[in-house]
Amino acid sequence: MTTTNIPSYALDLFSDEAIAEPYEHYRALRELGPLVWLEQHQMYAVARYAEARAVLTNDAVFQSRNGVAMNAVANEAMQGGTIASDGELHAHLRRVVAGKLTPRALRPIRESVQQRADELASRVVMLGSFDAVSDLAQVLPQSIVPDFVGLPMNGRGRLLDWASANFDSLGPLNERCVASLPKITEMNEFAAELVAQGDVLPGSLGADVLQAADRGEITEHQSVRLMLAYVAPSLDTTISAIGSAIWLFAQYPDQWQKLRADPTLVPRAVNEIVRYETPIRALGRRATANVNVGGVDLDPSDHVLVLYASANRDERRWDRPDVFDVTRDAAPQLGFGWGAHGCAGQGLARIEIESLLLALARRVRRFELTGEPVRAMNNVIRALASVPVRVEIDDTNEFETS
Repeated sequence: MTTTNIPSYALDLFSDEAIAEPYEHYRALRELGPLVWLEQHQMYAVARYAEARAVLTNDAVFQSRNGVAMNAVANEAMQGGTIASDGELHAHLRRVVAGKLTPRALRPIRESVQQRADELASRVVMLGSFDAVSDLAQVLPQSIVPDFVGLPMNGRGRLLDWASANFDSLGPLNERCVASLPKITEMNEFAAELVAQGDVLPGSLGADVLQAADRGEITEHQSVRLMLAYVAPSLDTTISAIGSAIWLFAQYPDQWQKLRADPTLVPRAVNEIVRYETPIRALGRRATANVNVGGVDLDPSDHVLVLYASANRDERRWDRPDVFDVTRDAAPQLGFGWGAHGCAGQGLARIEIESLLLALARRVRRFELTGEPVRAMNNVIRALASVPVRVEIDDTNEFETS
């Protein structure tokens, strides 16, 4: 469609500056209108909550195939997986792994996650000072997700690097994206070898994928895509949320005290963390029919970037959106997506984050930053690379989780 009379934005949302400090950019986009043309990226953006949720809900028109990434190279490479499929194919692929991701299926895992979170919290708290990313946020998901998916020990050492590259590849075709592509090839080769050799742990999500392939329900290519479909999101998004949580609680000790005083607030706190520091900044959709967004008519094939992180700070939807408040009902936040493509692995992610917050709340009175946090530079994931903290230990055992 023509961009005449459509507000436009000239700055690069994926520059180092915008990745480090994005919120003024998001505010400017929201003020411009419900739909904005991104000059640097030659696509549209929805930065307000109402339009972002409407696009995500209308998955019959706004599709993921050839649209999730901001560049054609990544969109082509993702074909055959859940993230880049729509309609019945998408539903069919999700059903292959759905059995391991239901609340009922996750119940036995919760106890194991809680135990590991408790052990990890005890270990880092006894150190007194630690890095909330490398010593905490990265450790728990890496001890849970690879086993859950069923990955062999060989290759696990590259998972974080591959996961980061996966999200870099979804952005515009900038230097970060180009540098990620060889790593994406390595990750795909690793998944292809897993499928070819059947080298996965029994009873795992990966085993379900291989069994579906044996029954002829999915192709070999789809097996490869599904094998790692939940690794990158399950690792990076959870790591992002945990690292952001400690950073936020160090800045807002009153919020940590509220959570410690009332542990039933933990689920709300997780939603508020994801709303306030949304792990996945944005993903795209491709219009497949004439459609109206915010009073603007779009044509088939128009590319739209859904800015989750901006929608989650939209003044039109949230009271005091720039205030971090663990008592807020932030359940409608879009950080886990919405609609047919809502995050299938969010149940496990919530268990991990909740378990770790509860384990820390039993032991830590307060977090104190001991140095300047370092922001990770990634096209899509909003995350911290380092958060040095010191903890004040609670040795009174007054905290209760009941």
